[in-house]
Amino acid sequence: MMISFQECLDFSDLTEEEVDAIAEHERIPQGAALEMGVYLLGRPDGIATIARMIRDDLNEARQRGDLTRVVSLKKALAHLLSLHPERPRHT
Repeated sequence: MMISFQECLDFSDLTEEEVDAIAEHERIPQGAALEMGVYLLGRPDGIATIARMIRDDLNEARQRGDLTRVVSLKKALAHLLSLHPERPRHT
């Protein structure tokens, strides 16, 4: 039996937007980005690392004038930080 991406995502503490931001930042497929994100969440500096990736993508989207992506990334960042308020966030 094969597990779908959505099933894997449902078992992670990440949203699809957060995974997409990791994939965009690292230029890797969405499945690999999900694996990387789960790995990072297990590290003490993981939230800060993911937040930095999202901020980098956010800056690039602003420079391109991609307002739809800016809004999506802002939501992803806010969600990530709201779920993990006790973890370090600054890079």
